[in-house]
This record gives sequence, structure tokens and C-alpha cells, in this order.
Amino acid sequence: MARRLFAGAWLRRPHSAQARFSYMRMKYLFISWLVVFVGSWIIYVQYSTYTELCRGHDCKKIICDKYKTGVIDGSACSSLCAKETLYFGKCLSTKPNNQMYLGMWGILQGVIKCQMEEAAHLDLGTELEPRKEIVLFDKPTRGTTVQKFKEMVYGLFKAKLGEQGNLSELVNLILSVADGNKDGRVSLPEAKSAWALLQLNEFLLMVILQDKEHTPKLMGFCGDLYVMERVEYTSLYGISLPWIIEFFIPSGFRRSMDQWFTPSWPRKAKIAIGLLEFVEDIFHGPYGNFLMCDTSAKNLGYNDKYDLKMVDMRKIVPEINLKELIKDRHCESDLDCVYGTDCRTLCDRSKMKCTTEVIQPNLAKVCQLLKDYLLRGAPSDIHEELEKQLYSCIALKVTANQMEMEHSLILNNLKTLLWKKISHTNDS
Repeated sequence: MARRLFAGAWLRRPHSAQARFSYMRMKYLFISWLVVFVGSWIIYVQYSTYTELCRGHDCKKIICDKYKTGVIDGSACSSLCAKETLYFGKCLSTKPNNQMYLGMWGILQGVIKCQMEEAAHLDLGTELEPRKEIVLFDKPTRGTTVQKFKEMVYGLFKAKLGEQGNLSELVNLILSVADGNKDGRVSLPEAKSAWALLQLNEFLLMVILQDKEHTPKLMGFCGDLYVMERVEYTSLYGISLPWIIEFFIPSGFRRSMDQWFTPSWPRKAKIAIGLLEFVEDIFHGPYGNFLMCDTSAKNLGYNDKYDLKMVDMRKIVPEINLKELIKDRHCESDLDCVYGTDCRTLCDRSKMKCTTEVIQPNLAKVCQLLKDYLLRGAPSDIHEELEKQLYSCIALKVTANQMEMEHSLILNNLKTLLWKKISHTNDS
């Protein structure tokens, strides 16, 4: 009897083992299929996003077609379209209508920027610089004299900047930049390129601040494509990770991780001083006040000497220009009166219109950005004073009495505190 039970058990064991093996195999097959499915979906989404964002080939074709038919000209046209010594490298675009690439121009590295699409209407969450494909490069028209072109540029500056500074000098500066081949005169194709570029706030700001150390240098242009100096480190802090890793990192942990990968504190202080100097450059300069409407760390960078360099200035707009565009904006709450991420005005609910006075000055927004950046790792002997000054800076309001005096006082105090601490170090 026992022998028969033992034999029965022996006969049943292979069936049990086979069923367990079959279950495990199905489990692993399902997991493998799931991994392949999810991986394929992620790759598809990333590829679709890349093809939508990165349209450098289309950009080059549009520009070079216009150049070859004699519509536009500029200092970069021949290298881009004829000699092919200027070419597109890694795609850096974050929006389809603002193409941005690393570029190589002979042995020089730069960043290529090109506008692609029309913005159908003013959207305070997007650019204030619509490109209209149908009428692109239609001005100035054939027969326009240099004097008439000067008047056109003067009128544009008056609308964007107001009656501030010596606009005639700025017009002459633009004409010298527009003379791409440096033959002493501006041809019609060069004038068409210059006019298209002057619709872009970043280009205008680069020309105005061309002698300032924290503004990237303009290397060349063709149509409304332009090449600017490459900044070695393209974010105030953080580390660049492959997209597949970025996809799985929670945003809160990513922000904490960014703070771990920063330069030493004296170097951070030097970068911060550079940012404060840039705020000075655009605050009531010779051509008016410019507003920083996106003060995120990704728009700021620095070189190998830890000198601050602006990476993206497209959301830095003339104050008068912004006021003119926002004054008739319909609103139901203050949330409707925002441009970019940082330029906020109030909603006048009695009129259902946005007011024109921006609430926070540039300095307050910059101090908010620098607060964690500077306080983390700050020397103990200045930590308390630094924190106090930063919070005073963040509290600064445009509507405060004697705002300009407070602005200058707070900015200079911060710079002095930081400079005294690092002036004796090698990082200074």
C-alpha cells in the first residue's frame, strides 16, 4: 500500500513542477512584453517630440532659399548656404517655433537660433514676437532709400522703447551691424534681414548690450536666423542627465538633486554678482527699462571663469512694449495678467482689463532665484546677514515709494557683501 502511494506521489510531481514552470514562463513573458511595450511607447513619444521640436533642416531650407533668390543677405549667409562651413549640431529647442541648435562655424562654436512659425495672436504665455510666414522679409521694399530705412528703424524703436536715450545712435549702430559684408553700405537684402531680426527682443538686447560682459556676443546672422556666442555651462545649477533617466526622476527629487551639483560657494557668489550686474545693465539704461519675464535657472549660465552669461534672453522685454501690449488685455482674475512666468500685473475687475504696472521688479525675482543657491553652503559668519538682505530684496515692490533708491541700495549692499567675502580668494 505504501509502495503504491509513493509511486502515485512520484507520478504527480512532474505535473506539478511542469505547471509551476509554465506559470513562471508566462509571468516572465508578460513582464518582458510589458517592458518592451512601455519602452517602445517612451521611444515613440520622445521621437515624436524630437521631430516636432527639432526642425533645423526646415529652418535652413527656408533661409537658404531666400538667400539664393536674393531676398535676404547677412554675415552668416554665405557660410550657411554656399560654403557650408556653418552647420547645425545638437538640437536644444524647447518650442517648435523657436529653433535652437549648437553650431560649428569653422573652428568656432556657437548657438544657432531660428524662428519657424506664426503666432496667430498675442498670448501672454508665449512670445511677444510673432513671425508671419506669408509676409516674412517683405520690408523694406525695393526702392527704399537708406534714409527711409533709418526712419523705419527709428519708428520701430520709438514704439518699442519710447522716447528714451539717443535713438539716432542706436539706429546707426543697427546699420553698422546690418552691413554684414562690411563694404560700407547696407544692401536691400541686408536691410530685410535686419528688419526681421529687429522684431526679436533677444537680438535687439544683444545689440544694445553688445559691450556688456554678461551678454553673449552676436557672431552673425542670415535673415532672422542668428548665431550667438556659446556659453559653456548652460544652467545656473544642476546636472544634465539622459532623457530616459530624467523620465523616471520625480520633479521634487530632481530639484533637490540640482542643488547638489553646484560650484563651490565662492564661485557661486561670483556668478551671483554677475547676475546682479546684469540686472543693473537692463534697469533704466540708456534705452529704458527691460523686464525679465522668465528668471529660471535654465536661462542663465556661466563660463569656465565663473562669469555669468545669459543663455536665453527671449523673455526679456522692453517695459514700454509690454505695457502697450497688455493694457487692453481682458481679464477675470490676476492669473490672466501674466507674461512668461514672472511678469505679473493686476486685474482691474471694475474694467475687466489688466493694469500695466508689473508687480515685482527684476531684482526681487533674481533674489528669489538666488536665495537657496547662495544660502546653501554660505560661510557661517555672513549667513545671517546674507539671508536678511536676500529677504529684503525679495520683498521689493515696484509700487513702493522711492523704489529706485531702494533698488540701488539693496543691489549694492548685496554685491558688497558677496565681494568682500570672495575678493581675497582665487575665485575672484
